[in-house]
Amino acid sequence: MKRTSLISFAFILTSVFLFSCTKADKKTSKQRIIVSSDIGGTDFDDYHSMVHLLLYADTFDIEGIIASPYGNGRVSHIFECVDAYEKDYPNLKKASKDYPTPDAIRAVVKQGALELPAPKGYDKPTEGSEWIIKCAQKDDPRPLNILIWGGIEDLAQALHDAPEILPKLRVQFIGGPNKKWSVNAYNYIAENFPNLWIIESNATYRGWFVGGNQKGDLDNKTFVDKYIKGYGAMGKYFYSKGAHIKMGDSPTLTYLLNGNPADPTTPSWGGQYTRAWDRQHTVFRRTTTLSDSIEEFSILELKLPYKTAVKNPEATLQAGNQTIKAEVKNNIVRFLFSPKKSGKWEYTINSNIPEINNLSGKLFAYQTLEKNKFKPSEKYPNWWVDDPSPEYKEGKHIGIKTINCWRKEFLMDFARRMQRCAPPQK
Repeated sequence: MKRTSLISFAFILTSVFLFSCTKADKKTSKQRIIVSSDIGGTDFDDYHSMVHLLLYADTFDIEGIIASPYGNGRVSHIFECVDAYEKDYPNLKKASKDYPTPDAIRAVVKQGALELPAPKGYDKPTEGSEWIIKCAQKDDPRPLNILIWGGIEDLAQALHDAPEILPKLRVQFIGGPNKKWSVNAYNYIAENFPNLWIIESNATYRGWFVGGNQKGDLDNKTFVDKYIKGYGAMGKYFYSKGAHIKMGDSPTLTYLLNGNPADPTTPSWGGQYTRAWDRQHTVFRRTTTLSDSIEEFSILELKLPYKTAVKNPEATLQAGNQTIKAEVKNNIVRFLFSPKKSGKWEYTINSNIPEINNLSGKLFAYQTLEKNKFKPSEKYPNWWVDDPSPEYKEGKHIGIKTINCWRKEFLMDFARRMQRCAPPQK
C-alpha cells in the first residue's frame, strides 16, 4: 500500500473514532441512582421518563426518587406511575428477577423543596436533601448518580448541609428551562462547589425528541401508537399523559445504559459533552437594553441601588412566565436570571421601593460560541456541558446530534422493554 493511502486510511479510522455516533460501550455493572423530578409540573415529559425509569428498574440500583420543587410536583405524582408499575410487575418479574418490588420503590420516594430559595441559593433541609445526604454517606464504593430532571434545589441544600459528600456524587442536570427556574440554586453550586462532577445539559437532551431518524415507526407520535400505548398498565399510563414522545429527561438514564459513564466526552445514548468553560456570569448595575448581550444559558445578575428608606423592602422581576424574587440587602436589589434560549428577552420590576418600581429592561441572549469549547476552565475540572461544534448542532440547538443519531437504537430498545409489560390489547 502506498504511503498516501496509509495516511488516508489512518485519517478515516481517526474520523470514525471521533464521530459522535461511533459504537458506545455497554455498561457492565449496576449504577446507583437518585432521580429528582418535577413530575406534576408544567410539562408531561417527566411522566414519560418515569415510565422509562421503571421499565429499566432492573438495570439500576434506584436509591431514591425525589419530587423536586418547581410547579405542583408532589410525591403523589410519582406514586401514580409506581401504581401502574405494580400492575405490570408480575410480567416484568418474569422477564427479569432484578425488578424491585413496587413497595421497595415507594419506600425511597421523597418530597423535595416546595419553595424556590432566595438568591443565596439554599433554604432549609428537606426530606429530599436529607435523603441525598444519607445515601451519599453509605458505605458503598460506587459513586452516587444524581439525575436531576427538574429543580436543582435539593442538591444545593444537600451540599450546603453536608459538603463532605461532594466526592461521592456524579450529577446529570437537565438544564435549559430547569436552570432558568433554579438559577439561584445553580449559581450557589457553581460558586461554592466548582469541583463537583456534573454534566450540565442545556440543549443536548432535546436530541431525544428533536431530529434524528423520524421516518415511519420512529416518528414521535407513530412510535407511541405502535410500541407503547397498547402494552400493559404503564403503556396506558404513558399514553394518557401525552400521545407523542417527549421524554426530555430520559438521556440521563440512557447515558448510564450505553456508553462510558466515567467519560462524558465519549459517545453515549445520553449524549456527548465537552469540558466546561468558565461559567458566564454577567453583572449589571443598571437595567439592560438590547445593546447588552449575554450567552444563552448563562447568568445575568442585576444589582440595582436605591436610597429611599423603605420598611420591609421587597421586589420581583417578571420575565415571561417567570417571577423572580429579589435579595434586598444594604440598599441594593439583586436579581439572578438565566435565559433558556437565544433571542430577545424583556423584563419588568415590581417593588415597594419607589426608585425600583416599574423599571423595565431588555437584553439579547446570543447562541453559544464554538470557540468556548477550546477554553476549558481550570476552576471547573469536572464540569461538562453541551458541545457547540457545528456538526452536532441542529437548528438552534447545540449538541443534540450526539443523541438523536442513536434514535433508532434507543427507541427500539425501549420498545422491546415495553413488550415485557403485557401483550398488546386486541
